[in-house]
Amino acid sequence: MNQLNALKQFTTVVADTGDFKQIAAFAPHDATTNPSLILKAVQKPDYAPLLAQTVAAHRGQPLDVVMDHLLVRFGCEILSLIPGRVSTEVDARLSFDTAATVARALRLIELYRAQGVDSSRVLIKIAATWEGIQAAAELERQGIHTNLTLLFAFCQAVACGQAKVQLISPFVGRIYDWYKKSAGAAWDEAAHAGVNDPGVKSVRHIYNHYKKFGIATEVMGASFRNVGQIVGLAGCDLLTIAPELLAQLAASDIPLTPTLSAEAAQALDLPPVQYNEASFRYALNDDAMATEKLAEGIRAFCVDAVKLEQLMLAA
Repeated sequence: MNQLNALKQFTTVVADTGDFKQIAAFAPHDATTNPSLILKAVQKPDYAPLLAQTVAAHRGQPLDVVMDHLLVRFGCEILSLIPGRVSTEVDARLSFDTAATVARALRLIELYRAQGVDSSRVLIKIAATWEGIQAAAELERQGIHTNLTLLFAFCQAVACGQAKVQLISPFVGRIYDWYKKSAGAAWDEAAHAGVNDPGVKSVRHIYNHYKKFGIATEVMGASFRNVGQIVGLAGCDLLTIAPELLAQLAASDIPLTPTLSAEAAQALDLPPVQYNEASFRYALNDDAMATEKLAEGIRAFCVDAVKLEQLMLAA
């Protein structure tokens, strides 16, 4: 059995791509997208017509409306290839506006419904700012399920659990990147591999906390740089993986066993933790890595959203 099939025995495998023509080969259960992945896809010849068709069908409408139609078009194509859910992201420029995030999410859901897609198959991706988490809490109360992304800090995960969001996407690779860059020449790659990877350790901490205290929010490790990080989180609820790493897993027959389990987490001696707005903001501010990577991630998604709008204007 290859590693991909072995992983599927105890973790839900999710494809992290806008290039939906790559998805079928790996038979993932769910799929995730983001503005950067959609931008990357529409610049390929295979997807350029999809962009042109969407713009032509909604010409004259506000750019943000056309953007949402494009995101939903990609989401529908992806849903035709998988049995589970697709994650579609709210514009990152709304990351600090709770009401606008809720409104944009509801519009995305209505666009999906207009295409015959039940809302149970859609996760609305929202940046895990305080405002984003509050928007997700409101959406969950309305029966709209959410995926909180750009999650780097334990306080973000705790607040998401308190808000009863459906799923979180802690970013493994970007945490790893920060610590490696910070260490510079002193970085020891072998000493920080697998379960010792700082990104892997962060997700394990969150997973164990959730399972210890019966928090129903699903944990989906994201943003992987290498197969070792994926193997280090085998047993996590879900893992969203880029096609290149899915291919590496499919090509390997090295034995793979779970490193995480709910039963093991429940046996741990862990303190209960809760945050209000003030303590959340302080904890996030106190974590230099999370503060920097959250801001950087929002900025990058905003830049790519603008680039996508420019392509739509030119179409």
